Amino acid sequence: MTALSYQLYSSRNFPPLADTLSMLAGIGYREVEGFGGLFDAGADPARLRDMLDQNGLTMPTCHVGLDEIEGNPASAIERAGTLGVERVYVPFLMPEARPTDAAGWRAFGQRLAEAGKPVRDAGLDFGWHNHDFEFRPVDSDVLPIDLLLGASDDLSFEFDVAWAVRAGADPLIWIDRYASRITSAHVKDIAAPGTCLDEDGWADVGHGTLDWAGLMAALRSAGTRHFIVEHDNPGDHKRFAEQSFAAITSFGEA
Repeated sequence: MTALSYQLYSSRNFPPLADTLSMLAGIGYREVEGFGGLFDAGADPARLRDMLDQNGLTMPTCHVGLDEIEGNPASAIERAGTLGVERVYVPFLMPEARPTDAAGWRAFGQRLAEAGKPVRDAGLDFGWHNHDFEFRPVDSDVLPIDLLLGASDDLSFEFDVAWAVRAGADPLIWIDRYASRITSAHVKDIAAPGTCLDEDGWADVGHGTLDWAGLMAALRSAGTRHFIVEHDNPGDHKRFAEQSFAAITSFGEA
């Protein structure tokens, strides 16, 4: 059985953090994933570690912005040590920073791998977390995700399945293609067309259109270590956390 994790970004609009951690532990989560906004807002890593410990939670994975990885990797590494983070993923590129052709994406992959060297040298796993744009072709038929990950075998992949599906990708093809490199996956669901519009078309896991029982089985077979429940814009984070945990538990994957 896998200890389910919860991306704390899902609860960013529902402070305080201490109450969120207590809620998640009470539901049955045993891991959480951090994101840069926690620390941009002034969260103290030592205090956060205390709160995690008090709730029986760990933070094995965390998102860190590329600007920090390139500009001050020592701070990211020190914070990871305090929190017990084992895997660091760069999660996003703003639209204006995204390459527009194959050569640009290949160069970005090389840049990312180079930036991650201090993180890997510190004994941490390092890689990329996708959205939809990496699965939209450039130069007619080449996908940025292949160019990015193809730049270096040192880059791990945190696969956000639902974002890839929104771009029209078949997730099982990508799970098979990058099986050995998908170290974590985001467990997120897509609402039926025309529903959950106030939540940007996302659904609680198990209440949407994705076959998460099958997807988690495929990811587990591929060797994925961490499964992180996420909703980008829940109207009620407690409802989302509870319903998602219950659904995943119902098919024996928690």
